[in-house]
Amino acid sequence: MKSPFAFVLALAFCLKLTAQADIPDNYKLIYSQDFEQPQAMNHFEMTDPDAWRIGKGDNGNCMELFKQSEYKSVVRSPFNIAMIKDVLVGDFIFEIRLNQNGREYSHRDLCLMFGINNPSNYYYTHIASKPDDHAHSIFIVNDEPRTSIVAKRTDGANWGGKDSWHTARVVRKVEEGIIKIYFDDKTTPIMEANDTHFKSGFLGFGSFDDTGKFDDIKIWAPKVIKPKMGFFN
Repeated sequence: MKSPFAFVLALAFCLKLTAQADIPDNYKLIYSQDFEQPQAMNHFEMTDPDAWRIGKGDNGNCMELFKQSEYKSVVRSPFNIAMIKDVLVGDFIFEIRLNQNGREYSHRDLCLMFGINNPSNYYYTHIASKPDDHAHSIFIVNDEPRTSIVAKRTDGANWGGKDSWHTARVVRKVEEGIIKIYFDDKTTPIMEANDTHFKSGFLGFGSFDDTGKFDDIKIWAPKVIKPKMGFFN
């Protein structure tokens, strides 16, 4: 008969395999953030630092976008962005928990940014209640107002009540041009696109017009590129 200690070890090993089953073998966890440390805000560069603060989530601290940013983008694109300063990647998996606490309307959104090269060159996904030309899509900002590049998408995301939390994931494979967005269900994407314009960039999150909370960030990638700083300010 196996000892209880051996059983616990086996169970822990199985749980680890289950948790990492959807992460490629050559990817490593290169960044995680739960906002419990006082210096957490120092990891980010914001379009408007005064619009962001450490808030309370459903399990400890989180990062909160609590008002509209006083920021004017060069071309039509999201105003409220918090960019992770030290993570510059090509291929990646970007996972984050989201709480959209604004009013319900068709463009009720939170956004995830990736491939950020500068304030006028990046991708973002706008996760909204209803799809149209400017909502619930994958966009490219390329020195001109954002343009949808989505190939497939659902009929919208159900944000639920103001206390509801969701897990979103962005998957990017540069050479193949793969961009996939997941929302709670990690097996079936809610959006897909194919584009190879930006080969690498920083990652971030925020909103076009709304407020929300962000927590439990995890980023996996096969490698990290050495970053250079100073985009929005």
